[in-house]
Amino acid sequence: MLRDRSGIAATEFAVIVPIMLVMFFGTVEFSSGVAVDRKVTLMARTLSDLTSQSLSVTDADLTNFFAASTGIMTPYSTAPANSTITELYVDPVTLVARVQWSQGAAPHTPGSAVTVPTELKIGGTYLIWSEVNYVYVPTIGYVMAKSGVTLSDVAYTRPRQSLCVMYKTAVCTTL
Repeated sequence: MLRDRSGIAATEFAVIVPIMLVMFFGTVEFSSGVAVDRKVTLMARTLSDLTSQSLSVTDADLTNFFAASTGIMTPYSTAPANSTITELYVDPVTLVARVQWSQGAAPHTPGSAVTVPTELKIGGTYLIWSEVNYVYVPTIGYVMAKSGVTLSDVAYTRPRQSLCVMYKTAVCTTL
């Protein structure tokens, strides 16, 4: 019996295959997660960039901007994506950024103070701030989190065509 080794390859195969499959599918899921995270970043930048190129925006414009930004997620599902676009005014005295207007999945209250990076606090200027949150649910949940991983990103741009991007106003306001 000790000399008969005809089944050793099958035994080794049975031990190694589950480990190799987990490593393979884990690599595939991790790579997909990285790709989705990159798309979330592009989505935030696109939403902010499209808005900052306008002199003024309407509800229809914002709907189109949201639609264009979610198109970036192809071939992944856009259902778990939540986007918000906000215009901020940085007070010249206190350097506190306050919301001028906000639209999207989780709009901010006009006049409320928000935290922005220190290097963007230039008094008397406006910022377009986009936020994107996305729940990535892996196809094979046994390798990664079954309930999903929340990916998020923000982007800041300055209005390009005027001092501010007007929304439901005829002049730039400073709430």
